[in-house]
Amino acid sequence: MNILEQDILEVMAYFDMFNYPLSEREIRLFLPGDASGVAITRPLQQLVLKGRIFYIDKFYSLHDDPLLAKKRSIGNQRAETDLYAAYRISKFLFKFPFVRGISISGSLSKGFADRHSDIDYFIITAQGKLWIARTLLHLFKKLSYLYGAQHRYCMNYFLDEQALEIEEKNLFTAVETVTLLPMCGNGAQKEFFASNTWVQHYLPNCRFASDDSYYTGGSLKIKKGIEALFNNRIGDQLDSFFMKITAGRWDKKERKHELNTKGNRMGIICKKHCCKPNPAYFQVEILRKYHERISELKSSNIGEYYAD
Repeated sequence: MNILEQDILEVMAYFDMFNYPLSEREIRLFLPGDASGVAITRPLQQLVLKGRIFYIDKFYSLHDDPLLAKKRSIGNQRAETDLYAAYRISKFLFKFPFVRGISISGSLSKGFADRHSDIDYFIITAQGKLWIARTLLHLFKKLSYLYGAQHRYCMNYFLDEQALEIEEKNLFTAVETVTLLPMCGNGAQKEFFASNTWVQHYLPNCRFASDDSYYTGGSLKIKKGIEALFNNRIGDQLDSFFMKITAGRWDKKERKHELNTKGNRMGIICKKHCCKPNPAYFQVEILRKYHERISELKSSNIGEYYAD
């Protein structure tokens, strides 16, 4: 088995953890090596002939299971509707004080949604005002529980303009970063992407989303007026206060080992310029499982595999 076939299986092993079969184009995009000028149709056909992968309804999978392809197709169709809703919600959330950029993350950013899917938001805030912005947004989210729409407002990752570089650099964060779908912004996302070119080490064939179709919000006079009230020492103190309150509340949840509705351990990292899910409770587990799958491929006499 040649190196290209090995790389193809590594890509498929990663997305197989999410039960997500891939198209030929997607496999090419996520290859760990430079795929410019490289044809992968024949290697894919060879892997199918060898029984290593399966081709079902225009998708490639590690499993001979038509339901996976069907589920993906249905999920892709549903995502079109959810993306429209996400755009409308993003335009509204962008009007909140100190919000500088909103992107869609999670499964929806990869074009998939089912009836249990959340709409996840990756939010960039003004420098030094992350916790004011987050607190106001989450106070609004509390209202969404009254009409059962909380799953449409999952604002779980915040960075401010001073700390745009992702700290954890690995395959998981590279995939999540390069698949972000910007909805609204004033140039913050462009700066974010420029600060995270390290993803090219893991995904040399992927490109960041275009920055020419963002909703910029127009004048937003009320937003600017509120920001003017807190662009001072009082605002700085209030921001630190909100961070302290949030950190204390989540510290209690972590000590109790609380789980979310999906059964995953709950926890966030609270810093002055960053608020994000604790990587120890999901990201690390995903990477561990990925390494295990690569090891399984090796032990199945498929060939030499290695993951960073």
